[in-house]
Amino acid sequence: MQYRTLGRTGVQVSSLALGAMNFGAIGRTTQDDATAIVDAALEGGINVIDTADMYSDGQSEEMVGKAIAGRRDDIVLATKANMPMGDERNHQGSSRRWLVTELDNSLRRLGVDHVDLYQIHRWDPRTSDEETLSALTDLQRAGKIRYFGSSTFPAYRIVQAQWAARDNHLSRYVTEQPSYSILQRGIEADVLPVTEEYGLGVLVWSPLASGWLSGAIREGRDVTTSRSTFMPQRFDTAVPANRSRLDAVERLAKVADEAGLTMIQLALGFVTAHPAVTCALIGPRTLEHLHSQLAAADTVLSADVLDAIDEIVAPGTDLAPHEKFDTPPALLDPALRRR
Repeated sequence: MQYRTLGRTGVQVSSLALGAMNFGAIGRTTQDDATAIVDAALEGGINVIDTADMYSDGQSEEMVGKAIAGRRDDIVLATKANMPMGDERNHQGSSRRWLVTELDNSLRRLGVDHVDLYQIHRWDPRTSDEETLSALTDLQRAGKIRYFGSSTFPAYRIVQAQWAARDNHLSRYVTEQPSYSILQRGIEADVLPVTEEYGLGVLVWSPLASGWLSGAIREGRDVTTSRSTFMPQRFDTAVPANRSRLDAVERLAKVADEAGLTMIQLALGFVTAHPAVTCALIGPRTLEHLHSQLAAADTVLSADVLDAIDEIVAPGTDLAPHEKFDTPPALLDPALRRR
């Protein structure tokens, strides 16, 4: 396992981090499953565990808390808030009212008195940066969080938040958690240059592109991954974007074979090779998945392999741009584009 400094915090983190989204109902995992995965991940050198309040309505946090009991101080523990938790209109977002309440809920579910990294799951256009940063700064000073970060923010919002922290003499986001993979490289054009400029640590999610780069999806095979069962439209090869992804996967498989690598090693080695990336979040549902991903922990891709990947998917290109999660609201809601 490789270790890197998380932004400018001085905290040393593993180049692979354990994402716990699949713990609970989403991944159909039991507490025993989750504990076994955490045990194996820590034994394999991982020291970062990332979850969120909304993963299986809090079940993931509860499972993580039980799995790390007695060894919490050896783990860089991260969670997130902002997504809806139930039907109440104010049980979501990035307001002081909600963040103060929901952090206490997360700490209770996790069974800890603080988290190392508290992340705003998505940019909230209804809440000012000053409001959110002020609340997070107070929670940090209270000792309930050590650092805080953003997740899937557009580049211009990352910059705006940095300015707001400076102008209002508040603590700032020290990390960003964007989606990044060989098939979704758009953040190379804007987000990653910004994180490098401001010295943010970067924890990338979906480095296997929702399973497209796991080796399980190939031409002529039925797609039977867990994700495809509840998001079939993302794997329907009659859709042009999905056809493009499958064509790229076939070409990437040849590159991996020639380099003596698995597709997982190619995919994880690619994202962790970028100098702006601190670590890649893996989200195994089973021990088998975890072990296949841990095998990529020391993978270092040669310049020839990285050049071959660039030939297949050009730098800064998203093969499925409609699946981006940081699109400005005005591009999604016509009412915001009209007087």
